[in-house]
Amino acid sequence: MILYSAFVDYLRYEKRSSENTVTAYSRDLEQFARYMEEALGIGTLQEVTAGDIRTWVITLLEDDGNTARTVNRKLSALKAFYRHEVKVGTVKDNPMRQVHSPKFQKRLPEYVEQRDMEHLFADVEFGEDFEGVRDRLILEMFYATGMRLSELLNLRKNSIDFTNNTLKVLGKRNKERVIPFGNKLCDLLTTHIGNYEKKIRPDIQNYYIFVTANGEQLYPKAVYRIVRKYLDMVTTIDKRSPHVIRHTFATHMLNNGADLNAIKEILGHSSLAATQVYTHNSMEQLKSIYKQAHPRA
Repeated sequence: MILYSAFVDYLRYEKRSSENTVTAYSRDLEQFARYMEEALGIGTLQEVTAGDIRTWVITLLEDDGNTARTVNRKLSALKAFYRHEVKVGTVKDNPMRQVHSPKFQKRLPEYVEQRDMEHLFADVEFGEDFEGVRDRLILEMFYATGMRLSELLNLRKNSIDFTNNTLKVLGKRNKERVIPFGNKLCDLLTTHIGNYEKKIRPDIQNYYIFVTANGEQLYPKAVYRIVRKYLDMVTTIDKRSPHVIRHTFATHMLNNGADLNAIKEILGHSSLAATQVYTHNSMEQLKSIYKQAHPRA
């Protein structure tokens, strides 16, 4: 069977990829190796041709019913794998150069309307106890900073600069960035930290900001439940997740005149192309306003 464990070790220990990336790539490569062996009788990487990979792609699309987006993700794993194997000399030629990714229609990122977010923070009751303040802070933090779920979960007290109203987060590939925040979030953070130090663990210095009522670091599923619970109260969009609030942050910033490069830096995107998708949301809003307002639209 095709071996890929050395590449996984490279991802984990040299490239320092996130555990989610390592897990996803491992799963995709295992599926690829199993198909090559069981369906095509290929047991070594050197035997694989571009035609074999294209056969796998067709099988994924037609027999297994995967979307083009899912197949492209699997091919991304395979491309990274082959680049590594060429670099270390396991194979001489990279067959992925002759494999084209299937095209798919890009969907615009879903986001919550600005009036719905205003309704959430103005009218929804969160409660004044530890969990109520914490839950409101989670929603406010996502919306005020556009940070990722992993960045929120790993935020510690020493990451926050109350003098300058900024916080440091560790993003993808361990890239650190500084995000500004406003006075409303500052007040909520101060209240939450006071509750933590009074009721949870007053003996710890650089603690995680977001914890359970028992003082344990909050986990992803809990945050998903919190976000969905409160978004359910104000919107009917299909996706109601932490990442949707990240999309919401970027879309609302752009709609209200923020510079695209500034949004890119706050979100921690490596290229402007990743941020430009939000311009489509803004254009759709402009079209809607135009149709409603112009007498000849």
